[in-house]
Amino acid sequence: MRIAIIGTGNVGLALAGSFIKAGHSVTLAARDADKTRQIASKVGASAATSAKEAAGAADVVVLAIPFGEVESVARSIASVTAGKVVIDATNPLKADFSGLATEGGPSGAERLAKLLPDAAVAKAFNTVLASLQANPNMYGTTLDALYATDDAHARNVMQELITSMGFRAVDAGPLAGARELEALAWLNIKLNASFNGSWTSSAVFLGLPAAATTELAKTTN
Repeated sequence: MRIAIIGTGNVGLALAGSFIKAGHSVTLAARDADKTRQIASKVGASAATSAKEAAGAADVVVLAIPFGEVESVARSIASVTAGKVVIDATNPLKADFSGLATEGGPSGAERLAKLLPDAAVAKAFNTVLASLQANPNMYGTTLDALYATDDAHARNVMQELITSMGFRAVDAGPLAGARELEALAWLNIKLNASFNGSWTSSAVFLGLPAAATTELAKTTN
């Protein structure tokens, strides 16, 4: 797949490396063009001069940016994302990191879908910390990466992309399920922040119904 990653922080860099290892083509874009070129060169990705340029040439667009930047970036790429899969990998944390800014309302992913009505929006990768995004096999076992989307094509893309990286793809249902995914991610973040964690923890589901995992989903699509 041709993947555009908007953002070159810990998450953007981690996902870029794993996508490339899985055989995908990656283009990075961020506000600092010089830094973006340097980072892209290190990981074997291409660099774009703008989010719009990167998104326009991609099949899949990943937003790996602070939640406060989502609206402006979404508006900048809206004209080039019709029919494309746009993955929201953000966590909508409050500015003081005391909780979720979306508590009691639509998830960040649902808000993104309203900004990009012609795109196929999915929530994914937010429940997996950057350390594990960069190294899915850290624990020598298959870890879970959950996703949610309303779009059938996006669901197939997420299954393929997630499994290509070495994770087990777990279908959390419609995009509204992003509310639970964001809450789960916040719990993981809070535990690490509160107890001086190593930021390498991950939730793995045992005994899941087969229909929630990639293996059966591939046979039924």
